[in-house]
Amino acid sequence: MAPIGFNEALRFWFKLGCISFGGPAGQIAIMHRELVEERRWISERRFLHALNYCMLLPGPEAQQLATYLGWLMHRTWGGVAAGVLFVLPSLFLLVGLSWVVVAFGDVPWIAAVLWGIKPAVAALVIQAVHRIGSKTLRSPRQAPLLRAIAVLSFVAVAVVQIPFPAVVFAAAVSGWLGQRWVPHQFLASAAHNVGKAPTNAGQAPAWIDDNTPTPAHALFSKDRLARVLGVGFALWLLPMAGLVWAWGWDGTLVQMGWFFTKAALLTFGGAYAVLPYVYQGAVEHFAWLTGPQMMDGLALGETTPGPLIMVVAYVGFLGGWSKAILGPDSLFLGAALAAVVVTWFTFLPSFIFILAGGPLVESTHGKLALTAPLTAITAAVVGVIASLAVFFLVHLAYQPAQGGNPASLDWAALLIAVLAGFALMRLKWGVVMVIACCAIVGVAHRALF
Repeated sequence: MAPIGFNEALRFWFKLGCISFGGPAGQIAIMHRELVEERRWISERRFLHALNYCMLLPGPEAQQLATYLGWLMHRTWGGVAAGVLFVLPSLFLLVGLSWVVVAFGDVPWIAAVLWGIKPAVAALVIQAVHRIGSKTLRSPRQAPLLRAIAVLSFVAVAVVQIPFPAVVFAAAVSGWLGQRWVPHQFLASAAHNVGKAPTNAGQAPAWIDDNTPTPAHALFSKDRLARVLGVGFALWLLPMAGLVWAWGWDGTLVQMGWFFTKAALLTFGGAYAVLPYVYQGAVEHFAWLTGPQMMDGLALGETTPGPLIMVVAYVGFLGGWSKAILGPDSLFLGAALAAVVVTWFTFLPSFIFILAGGPLVESTHGKLALTAPLTAITAAVVGVIASLAVFFLVHLAYQPAQGGNPASLDWAALLIAVLAGFALMRLKWGVVMVIACCAIVGVAHRALF
């Protein structure tokens, strides 16, 4: 097969960034269909090998997979282009939609749409608990320790309110100790079902096939590793230093950059895993936005292409708007700048993980001492996401007393959440379809009641 040109690859990565709906599973399925089955740019085995590596890392695995494949095919710039184009359309869309929310959120029909969408968001979080839990926890007889980690993590976050990083660290230590004493409980399960796709039997050879030698740029080199780490650190340090020089350490943009750098290193288990941490910081500590606004942002993230963790751009936009970082006369520019800053510091670690660690980490994949802590972290993530589901349901259904009105339950919102959950988990409706239907129900409810 003739080599694939860089410009042809660029067109594909841009197309992928515009059509990558459906969360990581849907995005990975799109890449598999396009690159493995139809275009034959890479073989099934090489695709899954790259995917397994990305599943070990914190951060959005679909975006990291695109970066990895772009790097494997066209060196460093290929990886950078693939990763950037995967998120760029989503960034522009979320900046525009975030502006609509803050500028027109009080318009009755928009408020009705958002009211209808929030129950769908609660159902999506519950679905995430079920999906990740069913893949990770296995049966109580096989892995009781994993279930105990999940329950303790739920209690730690929802009841004791222990910070999310401390929960992740405790889970990692538990996994490392567990693989020494009860290793059978931490053996990797067939968690990712992408591998069930058909093999290459009967297909034409791929450009990067099973037996294609590893490209020279993908071989491990200490000098290359040092260069990539040095450039990556500089790309983090220079913008951070510029923000500190302009606004001081306590400036909103500086705090956003530092906070989302830490968040990027904790996203084992996908975007839903880090949302409780983002909520703790963005809503409770920094007050960049409110809890209901966070639910609106998650709904927008679910209905736009790109990784769900792009919801951080919405968080940055609302934080920049509420803090008026460029002054009251430049609210949009300040908010857009905050969205870009947050996106930069959230995704930069993912590029470094792929470009620096690709040749190195592949050699350690499958070793229990490495995978057991990650399995324990994923079990903890199940409990953490369950705490997020409880939080969303409480905010959705409970209406506190205000303006002389007594506290009450919003039974209509709870009913919509139940129906949305049924559509997602039993009828297997797509996310966009469920959110669109809930938005229509919200408008109808406002018109009737």
